[in-house]
Amino acid sequence: MREITIGQYIPGNSIIHRLDPRTKIIITLAYMILLFVINNFYGYIFPVAFIILATVLSGIPVRYLLKGLRPLIFIIVLTFALNMFMTPGRVIYQIGPLDITYEGISQASFMAIRLILLIIGTSILTLTTSPIALTDGIELLLSPFKRFGMPAHELAMMMTIALRFIPTLLEETDKIMKAQMARGADFESGNLINRAKNLVPLLVPLFISAFRRADELAMAMEARCYRGGKNRTRMKELKMTFLDIATFIVFALIAGGSVATRFI
Repeated sequence: MREITIGQYIPGNSIIHRLDPRTKIIITLAYMILLFVINNFYGYIFPVAFIILATVLSGIPVRYLLKGLRPLIFIIVLTFALNMFMTPGRVIYQIGPLDITYEGISQASFMAIRLILLIIGTSILTLTTSPIALTDGIELLLSPFKRFGMPAHELAMMMTIALRFIPTLLEETDKIMKAQMARGADFESGNLINRAKNLVPLLVPLFISAFRRADELAMAMEARCYRGGKNRTRMKELKMTFLDIATFIVFALIAGGSVATRFI
């Protein structure tokens, strides 16, 4: 559970680290949309190239990014199996009432690649952007909606805190599981239903720990006279540079190449 990379941050001074957080947020959102626009395998050549380029420029070890996929292997395998067995087409092999088809294998591989690229792409955003920069970037992107009554700062703070606490809660879950296993709890044996039932006693201390951490965070913010975004200034103002513009151009070329493959 500690291997989940979403929500973690690795300090650095790479090109990707120095990008404006708004640039990284916008490109990440566009990248996620692009993955769902692609409708053939050729289109994935461009997102894969983009991920490789971003990984090299960020200096993040490839092994660390791949390690973040391990906790989600079950979801990827489940998605692969559902698409493989539930997609009608030319039958390759039969397993009882289930048919494995050419179209099913193609669709299953397509969805698995999409999930893997989606996880890696979003992980790069959090691994190269500090929580404070992420909050400022989200707030500035939402600031035009303030005229419609949207609390941009509060929403940005909530999303960043939730994202930042993912690895913290996972670590807390791991500690609670090990403590209960030392007292005789069994989370690994039995069928899927029994294992799910065994996780129920884990939820109570986890929720208590989460509420305690939330209360401590609220008290710490009040002790520092935190009053939201009103009249708040920043030590470092965000400014877009030529590097951000060049990044947008490179991504636009990659996105254009992916979209063009739809007409192949």
